Order: sequence, then C-alpha cells, then structure tokens
Amino acid sequence: MARLNRKLVQIMTVLGTNSYVNGFLKGTIYKGKIKQFCVPGLNCYSCPGALGSCPIGSLQAVIGSMDYYFSFYVFGTISLFGSLIGRLVCGWLCPFGFIQELIYKIKSKKFRISRKNPLKYLKYGILIVFVILIPMLITNQVGIGEPAFCKYICPAGTLEAGIPLTILNPSLRQAIGFIFSWKVFLLIVTIVGSMLIYRPFCRFICPLGAIYGIFNPISLYRFEIAEDKCIKCNRCTKTCKLDIEVYKTPNSVECIRCGDCINACPTNAITSNFGIKDRKSVRELNIQK
Repeated sequence: MARLNRKLVQIMTVLGTNSYVNGFLKGTIYKGKIKQFCVPGLNCYSCPGALGSCPIGSLQAVIGSMDYYFSFYVFGTISLFGSLIGRLVCGWLCPFGFIQELIYKIKSKKFRISRKNPLKYLKYGILIVFVILIPMLITNQVGIGEPAFCKYICPAGTLEAGIPLTILNPSLRQAIGFIFSWKVFLLIVTIVGSMLIYRPFCRFICPLGAIYGIFNPISLYRFEIAEDKCIKCNRCTKTCKLDIEVYKTPNSVECIRCGDCINACPTNAITSNFGIKDRKSVRELNIQK
C-alpha cells in the first residue's frame, strides 16, 4: 500500500467526502440520508460540502444525548476502521491531516519533535475530558450534553465550517462572539504550528488519532520487520517525520502509516500487509517511549 500515490488518495478523499457543491454556493449544510454515516477521518459535519458526519462529533452527540440508540453504530464504525487499518486513516484518509501536510510544505524553519515529548499524551486527555466526560456530565436543561471538543477546540471545524459559513451568511457574521474568536485563534496557532512542525494537531491534540492509535498494534493492516534483512542502519527513524524507531516498534501508536520508512529502507526489510499480529510483537502494545 505504501507504493500507492498517497497524495492522490488524500485528494480523492477530500473531494469525495466534501462534494456537496450546492452547500458552498448557498451557504447551507447537506442534511440528506448520507449524512447519518460517519466518514473515517476528521471532517466537520457542518462543512458546506460535507456528505458524511465526523466520528468525533457523532461520538459526542451520542454520549451527550438522552437517546443512545445510535451509539453502537458510532462506536462500531470507529472500531471497524481502527481494527482494519488503525492510524492509516490519519495518514491517508483524513482531510485535516492532509491540510496540515500542505501547510508544512510552506518554506520555513522546521522543528523535529522527539518521540519522548510528553505532549503526545495530551490527545488522550482531550479524548477523555472533552469528548467523553464533559458531554456526559455537563448537560443543559433538557439533558443534552455539551459537545465540548467541537465547540471549544476543533480547528478543523473552524476552517471547514465556521469560516465558510460565516462568510456566506451575513446573519452569522452578526452573531460572532468570543467562542468563534477563540477558535479562530486556535486555528491560527495550528496553521503556524503546521508550518514549523509536521502535523502538530494530529500528534498532540486529535482525539480521533488517539483512538485509532490504540488499534495500531492489533489492526489487521500492519508493518512488519524482516529481522534477517534489517541492518539497524536507523534510516527509517531518520526518514520518519514522527521520529518513530520503526525497526523497533513498526506498529507504534504514533505511526500514521504514511509508508515513508518502507520507501527509505535500503534492504526492503519493512513491509506492510494485512494479517494476524505476530505474537512476538506484544511489546508494541506499549505506547512508544
């Protein structure tokens, strides 16, 4: 899979999941039957072009709702993608991940973040607090939970939905308040950060990436190291923009499975395939230190 044109797949995913042209022309949101299905990556429900729902937005909605009828579907969808391909979703199918990669191409000073940076654990805290606990525990008068991550943090929602809808609807511009300004500020921080650091939102903030990462060591799609071919040259680590020691933890929870390490390996020791996990790789269940 690493030999495929990843950028082409990313472009096709962005266009395919955001092809409701009428939404951009009229400043509206698609509300047809397709919208009840979740797309695999982070893509705002309220984006004028979005045909599907965001998994994190849907997860907050069912956790904060009085009716949990659709919760099994949302959990099931995320689990299905996770168990099949893990964080390959992040590297190949996530629109906001693709946007960060495009921003990273802007010429500027680049900073390489160590795999030991403790900020990588922040996304798990955001998942627990903003996606699960706040929608579950903080409710309004009719018992509906607060979609805290979408409302207070998500820069993807601001870029894909908040700004376009505000531009296209004069009435929304008159209603701009502190929360919108705060989220625009977070979006600016994310954009600047993406110029300097490879995918900072994915690495430190994204709760969807946190979920998919948990599946990486056990998903059917996985990276394998041929011990008889690996010469421990460390080229895979040097190539990896996430600073993962691939030859040690090929299925690290931080890996987005972009395939750069496979292309860089001089001995073709790294391969990707669908298969049952090698029992000798149990150490990969631990979060990479």
